[in-house]
Amino acid sequence: MQLHEFKRGLIVSCQAQEDEPFFGSGYMARMAVAAEMGGAIGVRVNTLPDIRAVKAAVSIPVIGIIKQPYPDCYPYITPTMKEVRAVAETGAEIVAVDATKLLKPDGKTTEQFIHAIKTELDILVMADVSTVEEGLVAWKAGADIIASTLNGYTSYTQQPSDLPIELQEPNFDIIQALADKISAPIVAEGRFWDHHNAVKAMKLGAHAVVIGAGITRPQVITLKNVTAINRYLQECGS
Repeated sequence: MQLHEFKRGLIVSCQAQEDEPFFGSGYMARMAVAAEMGGAIGVRVNTLPDIRAVKAAVSIPVIGIIKQPYPDCYPYITPTMKEVRAVAETGAEIVAVDATKLLKPDGKTTEQFIHAIKTELDILVMADVSTVEEGLVAWKAGADIIASTLNGYTSYTQQPSDLPIELQEPNFDIIQALADKISAPIVAEGRFWDHHNAVKAMKLGAHAVVIGAGITRPQVITLKNVTAINRYLQECGS
């Protein structure tokens, strides 16, 4: 896949953790098929079994990741060349990687990491960042696509809130700032729950928008609605 083939529109994140009801490659493949039927321009998928299952089920581009924690290290989204190579071998068109300022598990900086990927592999790189500065560094290092995925999740971008992170508001300011400074496609990702947020992000310069929990995690969708309803009930004394 070439960068000019990366369409504008909605990307659906099809991911589930082991403790979630829809965990399993079969479920994620069906989620991806549903996303394609609905008009998504791509899907974002975690784990090798899920990526392979989704690749076999859909024709739209797959953004592959492997969430791999390492001891005493924050970066966990496809954080080393080992995981990147594994994603590339599945045939995924795009690999998303941690592109924060934090050193990767093998000691590489983001610049070194992205340079290594682009030197060895023929795959588009989506840089998951948490700040504008990180986006600039990743872009200058050769990343093809910049995504706001980790804004609000790194220790230095977290905001105080009584709400679970999934229910907090997305950061629109970072989208506009990235779009103003970077000519690569900007992807709005991280709590962009619905079409209202997606359209707003695109008006601010996003090339595409990722929606995950708002589409593919029913328990989080339920929690969002229950939280709003309970707040109302408390306010009216019911």
